Amino acid sequence: MKIGFVVNDVMTEEPGFTTVRLAHEAHKQGHEAFVLGVGDLAYDPDEFIRARSRSVPQGKKYSSQETYLKDLQGTKAIKQRVTIDDLDVLMLRNVPSDDYLKRPWASTTAAEFGRVAMRRGVIVVNDPNGLAKASTKMYFQLFPEEVRPRTLITRDREEIKDFAKQEGRCVLKPMQGSGGASVFLVQQSDIPNLNQMIDAVSRDGFVICQEYLPAAEDGDMRLFVMNGRPLQVKGKYAAFRRVRGSGDMRSNIHAGGRLAPAEVTEKDLKIAEIVRPKLVQDGMFLVGLDIVGDKLMEINVFSPGGLGSAQKFTKINFNKYVINALERKANYMTFYGRNFDNVDMCTL
Repeated sequence: MKIGFVVNDVMTEEPGFTTVRLAHEAHKQGHEAFVLGVGDLAYDPDEFIRARSRSVPQGKKYSSQETYLKDLQGTKAIKQRVTIDDLDVLMLRNVPSDDYLKRPWASTTAAEFGRVAMRRGVIVVNDPNGLAKASTKMYFQLFPEEVRPRTLITRDREEIKDFAKQEGRCVLKPMQGSGGASVFLVQQSDIPNLNQMIDAVSRDGFVICQEYLPAAEDGDMRLFVMNGRPLQVKGKYAAFRRVRGSGDMRSNIHAGGRLAPAEVTEKDLKIAEIVRPKLVQDGMFLVGLDIVGDKLMEINVFSPGGLGSAQKFTKINFNKYVINALERKANYMTFYGRNFDNVDMCTL
């Protein structure tokens, strides 16, 4: 199988990133794995999509993703221009919000090129049209109310203040963004000084005002969903908990949180089942559900990370099973002469 992994920039990838783990696993299994940045893509005059890519020598063994990435980013990398239309799978693993401010042109590029690549039967995951719908956190509001916190999305500061007064405690965050940046917990005592928080969050667009969930005190759980179902291997789920750092409301790891093992309950599985139909409808192959109590805080469809964290506590290499699932899809496409809807193939 020939598989391409699209990231924001190959040279900013790190060994612990899920994309690196997936590419390393694909290489270990004998597949041809090409890693490329958003800016490496091109549409040529002959109407083929091509890209400058990096790969490592086929057959060379790497004991860890650290050594694999060292060669991939170093002088031993095989640098070549590959024809994306000839790949079996193109996995979009870039994070648009990381490019939103400094490289706005890059935010939608991967999905746009991926959409063109689909016409020749390349399996593109997650589905580019589904990702286009999910370009902001507004996508979250398309899921059933039963699994969502009460939410206001606006740029009107008076509406924000009224919501904060009604809720007593609420969370403010930008509609664009990730990783816990510009996220504020508003207490009743903060309302007289709310303008500064609103200014900080609204600087880059709309403000999401969300009901505060008391269960967030205990952090959140990320549960991976693959092909529309919770990813489970040998009775263990691809999941982990993120516990807040001292004095910080955010449980994101790079915002001071720490990792802990997760216990997936019937409540969590019910949430996954409620959101499953839309994830399947939108062609979301691999997704991270962030669960707090009996509610979803976020649905991460762009490059969900943490498979390594799930492996740490379960001792299961979930990357292997993700690559196996992609290989099965590529085989299906071969059987049917690459004549199958991408959105269906994504969750088949």
